[in-house]
Amino acid sequence: MKNTTTKQDVNTISRLDYFNQFNLVEPFLAFIGFTLFACLFIACFFSLNYYYQVLVFHGFTWFGATNEGLGLLDEGGDHCDIYDGKWVWDDNYPLYESPDCPFIDSGFRCLENGRSDSFYTKWRWQPRACNLPRFNATKMLEKLRNRRIAFIGDSIGRNQWESLLCMLSSAIPNKDSIYEVNGNPITKHKGFLVFRFAHYNCTVEYYRAPFLVAQGSAPSGAPKGVKMALRLDRMDRTQQQWVGADVMVFNTGHWWSHDKTTNRGCFFQEGTQVNLKMDIGTAFRKSIETLLDFVHSKVNTSKTQVYFRTYAPQHFRGGTWSNGHCHHIKLPDFGPFPDKTEEHVDIVRDVLSKHPGREQVIETMNVTPMTYQRQDGHTSLYHFGRGGNETEPPGEDCSHWCLPGVPDLWNELLYALFLKWESDHSSTPT
Repeated sequence: MKNTTTKQDVNTISRLDYFNQFNLVEPFLAFIGFTLFACLFIACFFSLNYYYQVLVFHGFTWFGATNEGLGLLDEGGDHCDIYDGKWVWDDNYPLYESPDCPFIDSGFRCLENGRSDSFYTKWRWQPRACNLPRFNATKMLEKLRNRRIAFIGDSIGRNQWESLLCMLSSAIPNKDSIYEVNGNPITKHKGFLVFRFAHYNCTVEYYRAPFLVAQGSAPSGAPKGVKMALRLDRMDRTQQQWVGADVMVFNTGHWWSHDKTTNRGCFFQEGTQVNLKMDIGTAFRKSIETLLDFVHSKVNTSKTQVYFRTYAPQHFRGGTWSNGHCHHIKLPDFGPFPDKTEEHVDIVRDVLSKHPGREQVIETMNVTPMTYQRQDGHTSLYHFGRGGNETEPPGEDCSHWCLPGVPDLWNELLYALFLKWESDHSSTPT
């Protein structure tokens, strides 16, 4: 066959060979790869720099640092304010994992409900002036042997109760030996639940009493529009069931609002009279006075420890239950405590200060400031699985807390106070 290649074709091929010798494809791919890597590096740098500034410049302490020296239970530890402190990262936390604890409502199981980060489980509370005793489930169970501990309050109290169930049950390999005495499932309802730890013959109990005082139907002859009444001079009807407990932990606050009371036709009653003009703050004050009188007259405080845990702040942003949110917050607020204390805390303090002879019968657990900083710990979007007889509004939950999480640290404070009380009321060391 005759060769038909022309001089022009030879020149074209020569030019192609010239460019091919530089192999431009590989440098181009390398340039693209380098650019993507540089962008990723810069993004990581700014992200790490953000966390560094948040954690370091706001007083963050790494690796669960403790104060050298004084422990709360040591001689001189009485002067330590355990509520004055900071949140520190501790890789030894959490104290339990939610899949290992069958005593948590599905709505508090954030990780199992899809939350992707677990940062909120790693924070420990560190007092500035002393160290808290490390929580020891076996030790607490041994001290609770043949005894009762009862939580009386609203659903945030239930949050704390379930937390303690998990913390204590972490020392029990056979979870079947822990059971509800009436066979009731651990779902939200309007009654009470009592879990027995069979090996220790002790019970950990919860009584739903969101106002602490009695709530009932309106008295005969009540003004029009009164559907229910809060008996400010009478404790909740469940009192006969928990009055003999060895440890009592009270809480209230979240239901003391117009949405939960007057807007629903629930007003305030003293004696036989319903007062339509009484404000929420005054009614709350009277309820705390009733609690104080009840404990002073009905509870043997030489054998019973009585605690009042203060209000746990909500962190709704841009609204409330219907349209508020908090799911995007992944770290605590390391800024200073708010200048103004929460009104409920002020009222409790004021009532106790006006009854100095009775102040010692109730130990106030002022967790409000420390909890104010834990905007990252709410169930937010991850409160799925709601059920039972109580209905919850749609939207994010920036009121209740993931478990494990913030309520565990309230219980670590409770554990420290529990051991301190035991030490002060016993001739034998803890």
